[in-house]
Amino acid sequence: MEVADLKIRTNQRKRVYESIADMIGNIDNPTPVVMLNKRANPHPNFNLGIKLERHNVFGSIKDRVALKMIQNSHILTDQTILEASSGNTALALAALGNAMGLPVEIAIPERAPSDKKDILKVLGVSELWEADDQLCPLYPNEGARGLAKGLAESPAYDGKYVYLNQYENDLNVQAHYESTGPEIWNQFDGNIDVFFAGFGTGATISGVGKFLKEKNPNIKIIGVEPSTANHSISGLKRISDLADEYIPEILDMSLVDEVLEVSDDDAFQTGIMLARQAGLLVGPSSGAIIWAALEYGKSHPGIGVAISPDDAFKYTRLYTDYLDKQAGQNTP
Repeated sequence: MEVADLKIRTNQRKRVYESIADMIGNIDNPTPVVMLNKRANPHPNFNLGIKLERHNVFGSIKDRVALKMIQNSHILTDQTILEASSGNTALALAALGNAMGLPVEIAIPERAPSDKKDILKVLGVSELWEADDQLCPLYPNEGARGLAKGLAESPAYDGKYVYLNQYENDLNVQAHYESTGPEIWNQFDGNIDVFFAGFGTGATISGVGKFLKEKNPNIKIIGVEPSTANHSISGLKRISDLADEYIPEILDMSLVDEVLEVSDDDAFQTGIMLARQAGLLVGPSSGAIIWAALEYGKSHPGIGVAISPDDAFKYTRLYTDYLDKQAGQNTP
């Protein structure tokens, strides 16, 4: 048979896909959940499932958002996708843009992990604009978000850019309402007592929270934030004490039953603990969310689900620096 005559059928069950977009989590092809073992979870009356978003094709929960925004933003062939991102959304947009023939430019905080910047360079983003900003872009008119907004609105570029603006884009929430939430509900047959997610753009907790609350209003939705504004947990944002203009417009706090704070040390230590006690290689934001879930589980029996937004591989330098610092502190 000639190669040209070979017909390969798209078959999700056999893991043959027509495009990389089909490898992003959806109701028919959900990202997996693993129940935390007893070594990592010492609370016998609290079962905790970790939803591993690293299994999306580009390695994070932001793959869902990037795909939803690109598919529904009416981008013309001569336009360039523009976004402000601390890394994961940028990576997904750049990879999808390459697959679809769409150029991508990113405004990124200077403090974003160097591993992520290196991957963006490998992906060949058209332009990587660095801005003095928080690890998770904060200010609507300053920093990475302000830079992206300024580029998009500049007459000098005359409609060149389509600024997706994930912090104010309802498609961000919709992606989780339509995929992440239904996946979790189906994976647990509705037997969920509490859901944990971090605050970033606010889309995950808003989209999943809305879906789960509609299914069962008694499900508790717990938000996780850094304990200080000046933190090292990439992708997470401290919401408490923020002025209203700095809180993402798409975040629906009416869905959130409780907010738990996590320190850098607890986030990084939990990430390391999960690697050594459960074989789970997760990023510091996952460490923060799972630390909060385990603290909650000390006094709340039931079944919990925690989002693990991505893996450890984009944060190897941050983890190494943390371990080196700890080793130095323990040296006599």
